[in-house]
Amino acid sequence: MPNFSLKYFSTTGLLIFAMSGAELAAPYIVQMPDPKHEFPKAMWLLALMTAFLTIFGTLALAMFFNANHIPHDFKMNGPYYAFSLLGQSLGLGKLLMYIFAVVQAIFMMAQLAVLLDASSRVFAGDVADNFMPKWMTKKNKNGRPIHSYMMTSGLSLFLLLLTGTLPNINTIYNWLLNINGIISPYKTCWVFFAFICVRWQQNKFKSDYTFINSKKGALLVGGWCLAFTFVCATLGFIPQEADFGTKAFDHQLLLNIITVIVLFGLGFIMPMIRRHEKKFELD
Repeated sequence: MPNFSLKYFSTTGLLIFAMSGAELAAPYIVQMPDPKHEFPKAMWLLALMTAFLTIFGTLALAMFFNANHIPHDFKMNGPYYAFSLLGQSLGLGKLLMYIFAVVQAIFMMAQLAVLLDASSRVFAGDVADNFMPKWMTKKNKNGRPIHSYMMTSGLSLFLLLLTGTLPNINTIYNWLLNINGIISPYKTCWVFFAFICVRWQQNKFKSDYTFINSKKGALLVGGWCLAFTFVCATLGFIPQEADFGTKAFDHQLLLNIITVIVLFGLGFIMPMIRRHEKKFELD
């Protein structure tokens, strides 16, 4: 049974992270033959698939592992432990673990490519000319935002350099995973905020499909989602892998604060640079 403590609720941001990222599919909507009908179905399928994997995956793990004696590197190597135990229970030794390792490597490379491309396309989206520096929106002959790729890769490098101050690879992996429970929900807050703003002035916008037809219902749902997500993201600042009052706790808390300030600070600086560029162009 879970222990409903402050530390427990500090992990709720990871629940938001589990579903976050769906909005990155937005740049690909225009490539669908019938986005009006296909995109909502895709989002429902994504939500149902995530819920199914989360619920039944958790139950499956509970069959193999003792919650009171979980390995210290479970977040990083949990799937490998699980497939190793499954293979042993089926009389296959470690065969399933090796197969999973190959599939996982291919999956991670594909996921990296998709996330890098989708994030970069958001930087260079159809409204980027108003908010992003001109060099950020430059595209090559294939329509790929090359400088946005460099920006996304640079931010990833920044995070990796921060992890160099942590003691070992297991701590690094756990911190990178937990930082997603802060950054991803905060990012999602802006999605809900934008949703509320659009529905508040829905007469100014035209859409081929609407998630919630009632304006009051949409504002109520959007407001609740915004408040819940913001609270989860803020609780995520509490380090989960270190005890309060220790140097490790203070260190990870400082890294969390620095990361949020830098990443979201760039989000404020970029429009300011673009505003200055426009002023210079007019002059």
